Amino acid sequence: MTSAVAATAFDSLRLDAVPDQEGLRRVYDLPGDAAVRKQMTALTEQTRRLIACSSLILVASVDAEGNLDVSPRGGPAGFVTVLDDRTVAIPDATGNKRLDSLQNVVATGRAGLLFVIPGRSTTLRVNGRACVSTRPELLSQLTAVGKPPASALVVGIDEVYPHCPKAFLRGAAWKPEQWLPADAQPTSAEVTLAQLRMPDLTIAAIEQNEADALKYRYE
Repeated sequence: MTSAVAATAFDSLRLDAVPDQEGLRRVYDLPGDAAVRKQMTALTEQTRRLIACSSLILVASVDAEGNLDVSPRGGPAGFVTVLDDRTVAIPDATGNKRLDSLQNVVATGRAGLLFVIPGRSTTLRVNGRACVSTRPELLSQLTAVGKPPASALVVGIDEVYPHCPKAFLRGAAWKPEQWLPADAQPTSAEVTLAQLRMPDLTIAAIEQNEADALKYRYE
């Protein structure tokens, strides 16, 4: 016999949630002409320059069962290579080896990217077809993370959309004077310890592992 799962706030709220797109549209005005027209299917000189300035991207993917994932990727500015105006390649730097994003891409052939530029409020959304490539001649070009990667995430662009800066302005992302103090949040080690639920594991051991990973993982 399986134990009953406690109801959550989501279970209650979904009962009278917006049922369809028509119902959703009734809550909002139509988008302005500029918000529609600035969606393109290829990179321009300006959006290429945004990608060249980005040192952080968020990669969204989904598996064959519809399970979603959003994972960060980082490197020096310009670590994402523009192969042509409809294709970008992202080197896969060594991480936790779960391969969540890459496995999803192999399963469904789709990915979404959000390019972030530290200190700037402009973000660039790129969605499209995707694959994981291990072609040596491609990987040899993608050395921004220090050496040729084991693989690269290649995205064939279907949609390019520069976002307005409102979210970053509202979130004061680049305004240190509005940031919370460091001790307002749990440390990375504290979060990991709570997630792992291993009685013999200590904060000190996790902190040492994190320090070693940062020191040696990208060499």
